[in-house]
Amino acid sequence: MGLFRSIETAPLPKESLLWSLHAPGDFIDGYRVRAAYAPRHAAEIALRFPAWVRLLLRLRGLLLSPFDLKSQGLTSQDTTSQDMSPQDTGGDSIAIFPVTHECAQELVLGFDDHHLDFRISFFARDGYIHSGTWVRRHNRFGRLYLAAIMPFHILIAKQMLARLHRHAGRPADRPAPGQAPG
Repeated sequence: MGLFRSIETAPLPKESLLWSLHAPGDFIDGYRVRAAYAPRHAAEIALRFPAWVRLLLRLRGLLLSPFDLKSQGLTSQDTTSQDMSPQDTGGDSIAIFPVTHECAQELVLGFDDHHLDFRISFFARDGYIHSGTWVRRHNRFGRLYLAAIMPFHILIAKQMLARLHRHAGRPADRPAPGQAPG
């Protein structure tokens, strides 16, 4: 698609925390875009979801609420994981995702649930922002859920990085659409 021509499919750098979580059978993907941002700033831009994504997330919440799955409004208790490093950030979050790890090169967000655990990484290296998602499925429902959302996941992941690319090309004195001048 022309909309995503600036997005490259590329594995996360091997130093990414997500690789330390990865085990056989887990899902992991990776994309990158040329954008010289710190990981947190990249995540703050990328996770400003457009209305259609927010609608999908609300629909997901409604459809999955009978199954007692985590959704929007997560608490800091939802960010605990034995696999996270000492630099964990507690109750911090961006958009609806709790921050589970932050260092100079990488920001990791996500949570653990009954059906699957997932993390999203924003990793800065050599003028690129790499973004990847790691998922560990716990049961049949987790496998079905991941299969059902995969087309949306790919579209949203690429759309997030396309937003970064557009934002990176904007002069510093020109506000993002919908933002008041500074």
